[in-house]
Amino acid sequence: RCLLKMVKGNIIVPEDILNFCCNGLQGSTSPPRAREPGEREEAPGAMASPSPARNPTEVQMSQLVLPCHTNHRGELSTGQLLKWIDTAACLSAERHAGCPCVTASMDDIYFEHTISVGQVVNIKAKVNRAFNSSMEVGIQVSYEDLCSGKHCSICKAYATFVAQGPLGSKVRLKPLTPQTEEEKIEYSIAAERRRMRLVHKDTLKDLLTHSPQETELETRDGSGAVPAERTRVESVELVLPPHANHQGNTFGGQIMAWMENVATIAASRLCHAHPTLRAIEMFHFRGPSQVGDRLVLKAIVNNAFKNSMEVGVSAEAYGQEMSVSRRHINSAFMTFVVLDQEGQPRTLPMVAPEPGDGERRYREASARKKIRLDRKYVVSCKHTEVPLSVPWDQSNKVYLSYNNVSALKMLVAKANWVLAREKEKVRMYTLEEDRFLSFRIEISVCIPAGRAFSLLSNLRRRHEWDSHYLSAELVQKVDDDDMIYHVVSRRLRHEDKPQDFVILASRRKPCSKGDPYVVAFRSVTLPTHPARAEYTRGETLCSGFCIWPESEEMSKVAYYNQAMPGYLNYVTTNVAGLSSDICSTFEACEKFLLKNKEDLISRLQD
Repeated sequence: RCLLKMVKGNIIVPEDILNFCCNGLQGSTSPPRAREPGEREEAPGAMASPSPARNPTEVQMSQLVLPCHTNHRGELSTGQLLKWIDTAACLSAERHAGCPCVTASMDDIYFEHTISVGQVVNIKAKVNRAFNSSMEVGIQVSYEDLCSGKHCSICKAYATFVAQGPLGSKVRLKPLTPQTEEEKIEYSIAAERRRMRLVHKDTLKDLLTHSPQETELETRDGSGAVPAERTRVESVELVLPPHANHQGNTFGGQIMAWMENVATIAASRLCHAHPTLRAIEMFHFRGPSQVGDRLVLKAIVNNAFKNSMEVGVSAEAYGQEMSVSRRHINSAFMTFVVLDQEGQPRTLPMVAPEPGDGERRYREASARKKIRLDRKYVVSCKHTEVPLSVPWDQSNKVYLSYNNVSALKMLVAKANWVLAREKEKVRMYTLEEDRFLSFRIEISVCIPAGRAFSLLSNLRRRHEWDSHYLSAELVQKVDDDDMIYHVVSRRLRHEDKPQDFVILASRRKPCSKGDPYVVAFRSVTLPTHPARAEYTRGETLCSGFCIWPESEEMSKVAYYNQAMPGYLNYVTTNVAGLSSDICSTFEACEKFLLKNKEDLISRLQD
């Protein structure tokens, strides 16, 4: 039937002959049914009821896990899964770009479950956001048990692809317009994830700079240290046409699969057992390789913790001529565990690093473990699952900043806001969701958006328009975009003393046209500013400003707040119209912005 469809598309064949042939192949010799007047012809394979509109970049892949895809335990090889993930993501990227695309990077992947032979892997990939010449593709992986009907999530991944034109030139991508609430959230947060990728290396360097320089080897009873050199693996692969795309470049997923293979061997040499891959740190492709290249894959165990080990793996490419220097293609770090019969991680032998580079890799592995824990703890979980006041330190500053801004952007993208009150220029909206009542205050002000952003992001000036603020002390300037303040507010009704907060303020300028200026606030914990007896320590989970330019001189300023229990009575009183305190505050905010705009104009004229 499929062949006949193809023939139909290229050769003129009478419709009744085609239909008769198709029916005959299905075991029926009935003549084709005549359509009723007004009845539309269905596309082959169309369902009876129309399916909901899908994102045009969305790609769905379903793969039945066969014995050739599995390891000795009958479980799907992680390398094979990585190939399928990369293929689906690449197809999605090319749908948007309309031209060939190559994998630039793959973010951290945490594997929640293994997949057995006979089960089905379902992969869904779609472009979250397009930047200039690169785009982020979100990938969701789940498995389906055909016998029981059970579905279970395996992992979620984010990949970055670059569109390529003739001779490898970069292609400027068309912008992507999100439609659904979920797509708007992913679109907005994609800019934050991109920012986090760019500073990933600096985070590791910063942590190593502020940590002790001496290598401290862990001592573990009943276990001798295994020299790391015994775990070293080197293997070579020849890139053949089946390993490459239509441009002759090696599939990123194929390289990842080869890297996973040598990493597994290195891990096995340490534990003398069959390890299970639990996590992969960000892949970053430094350059392409082509058909005919030889890829040299190297792996070694960098460090072994009590129940897990980190394996470092690299890929280098060279051509047929050995005299040509090798090209560094990729490096990655993979975390393995060894499971006992109950599925619990076993205790692993210690690793004895070699002096020099071995000790450096040992220390870096410890730093990466802390970063992975911070990232998984703060970034991977929902912002409502993060404790209100996360301890602040140098290693998690990037991820707390990410969580701070992404939580506000998620709140902004919600679709169910309801206009609760309007007083002159001030509009108040509410959003009831789960255990939270959120509110949004909106006002249009005759001021350039950039100027409003500068004024509202400085908490030291907030007391000039917000009567609830007594003072705001700048405790730490982390960088140009992130600052920590100690804020003291007035005593709320029914409270016997003022409140104080330790607040992280994260600023973001627009990433592209249409994005707002963002100022996000959340509570953090600093050892230098513990709770004090004269204050009631308050906390904020998610609040902040979004400022959209409506014209060169006009801006829409919106304040968002996810009300905490201690603040709830104050909010509901204003929503119900029993108080105009919030509206009055934002009328004062408008006057503050206008006054400072005029002061700026006067200074420029002088």
